[in-house]
Amino acid sequence: MRAEMGRDWAHRMVPGLLVAVLVAVAAQFVAEHYGAPAMLMALLFGIALNFLGQEGRAVEGIGFANRVVLRVGVALMGARISAGLLADLGVGTIAMLVLGIVLTIGAGVVLGRLLRQDPRFSVLTAGAVAICGVSAAIAIAAVQPRTEKSDQQLMFTVLGITMLSTLAMILYPAIAAAFGMTDRMAGIFLGGTIHDVAQVVGAGFSISDEAGETATLVKLIRVSMLAPVVIALSLCYRGRGATAGAGVPLPGFVIGFAVLAAINSLGWLPEPVRAALQQLSGWALLIAIAAVGMRTRLDQVLKVGPGAIALLVAETLFLAGFVLIVCELLV
Repeated sequence: MRAEMGRDWAHRMVPGLLVAVLVAVAAQFVAEHYGAPAMLMALLFGIALNFLGQEGRAVEGIGFANRVVLRVGVALMGARISAGLLADLGVGTIAMLVLGIVLTIGAGVVLGRLLRQDPRFSVLTAGAVAICGVSAAIAIAAVQPRTEKSDQQLMFTVLGITMLSTLAMILYPAIAAAFGMTDRMAGIFLGGTIHDVAQVVGAGFSISDEAGETATLVKLIRVSMLAPVVIALSLCYRGRGATAGAGVPLPGFVIGFAVLAAINSLGWLPEPVRAALQQLSGWALLIAIAAVGMRTRLDQVLKVGPGAIALLVAETLFLAGFVLIVCELLV
């Protein structure tokens, strides 16, 4: 009986999962050989194959990748986090990062109201800007109540965040140089403002090794804030009776993230295992983004309008301005 159920599950899920994996592999190939952001490539390739996510044998597997695989990817991100990261930066820098996250999300909600945007969309974009870009967008979307616009809003956020992050990778090192920042301070500025990890690394090491290492460390501290923010949002939505799912008080993938981070902080993860989990996390998120692209129509994404674009840009500029001011005060 179980074997028969397993075969039935595989028959329904494997075609869509294989398509999502192939799209992710293609995106990674393009990223490695031509320098394009892998997440953006997976998203665009997924959009090109959008018809597969609308009807046919691949639909269920693509939906599985969109729901389950993305949660696995976020949970495994906990292997990047350790208590040692916090100690290396100092209280002042950590306080700045925490305050920046809180203020950016708060500003996003206020700006969203002024621009007449959906409050959930405002939280989604602000959280993605404030914490860790695409990964944060995926995690926040997973705990928000589902609506007919959920995939559309997530798609827009992923696309916008990736483009803004790439632009920041090019422009922000010039801003740091214009303000005469030291390599360490430039690393704090870049790590505290750029949305995605890959672009933080690219921007930091384009200045110097010290700037690159500092930027990466600061960025990982922002990533570590993902769990408490998602937990707070999950409890907030559940308190309002708005979440789609019932059951455990916290999403399993958030618990998984926190448990892995704790294990890594205690030094119980051997380096080969930690590296493997980080690789697996990256691939899971890439596969999930490919699935998001295949489930969403680009014409629907573009309907979010100029207000949504203005909101995302304003949140990005707010965070950059806040961190820049603090960095100048710390000099």
